[in-house]
Amino acid sequence: MANLGDFQKMDIRVGMIIGVENFPEAKKPSYKLTIDFGQGIGTKTSSAQLAANYESESLVGRLVLCVINFPARQIGPFLSEVLTLGVPDTGGSCVLIAPERNVPLGGRLY
Repeated sequence: MANLGDFQKMDIRVGMIIGVENFPEAKKPSYKLTIDFGQGIGTKTSSAQLAANYESESLVGRLVLCVINFPARQIGPFLSEVLTLGVPDTGGSCVLIAPERNVPLGGRLY
């Protein structure tokens, strides 16, 4: 069983998607995201399987939650630096987790 200390090791922050590219080399329909976490953290990249529920244009400007302290992961030719968080819809496709209102970039989940 996980404890509070385990949860506190995960650094989950608010970021804003500022760039989206198709990722045709991925095994499942995916996007390459550029996410801005504000001063102190800057921009990071993430690969996310969002194509089933989101058009690329609708993602720009959207706030998301990401784990920023996992090791970077090489996905084909792309380096994914953060894990963008979501939950499955009834069909198993990703629905993004986001704050319910505008909050400062880089804010930490607690």
